[in-house]
Amino acid sequence: MGNNIDVVLDMKGLSCPKPLIGAKRIVDDLTAGQVLLLVSNCPGTSDDLFAWAKHTGNQILKSEMMPDGSTGYHIQKGKGNALTVNVTLDIRGVVCPGPIIEAKKLLNGMKTGEVLRLISDCPGVQSDIGGWASATSMTLLENFEVSPGVHEFFIRKG
Repeated sequence: MGNNIDVVLDMKGLSCPKPLIGAKRIVDDLTAGQVLLLVSNCPGTSDDLFAWAKHTGNQILKSEMMPDGSTGYHIQKGKGNALTVNVTLDIRGVVCPGPIIEAKKLLNGMKTGEVLRLISDCPGVQSDIGGWASATSMTLLENFEVSPGVHEFFIRKG
């Protein structure tokens, strides 16, 4: 049960979220159980990777300091998505409360238990979505910043 590395991706010198985006592209093409070694010196890579792994069912086996001071992340492709997304709504560029109005319309047509992935860059969207979800039968499963000012929300219909 060794940690064989199938692919190495060197993203040193690139700012976040580029290392995560590069890793995602490669991991998407791997088969379950294969391992990517991502090398990055962006301080935000660790948080980005762990949040992403939680959503995708992929696993960060270990991280290690590399001889040049960067960090190597051993990412193993999971057997499948941990979270099934039924609908994605990318509503970047639309100001609040637009994202919630559109999300509500979509969720109304979805089945109970289905998940909406909402992508928004409206500055007030985080507090809006949280308040709206708790006031309705929707469950905000996850929320993370995928790039500066851009948030992804995973909302399950209650």
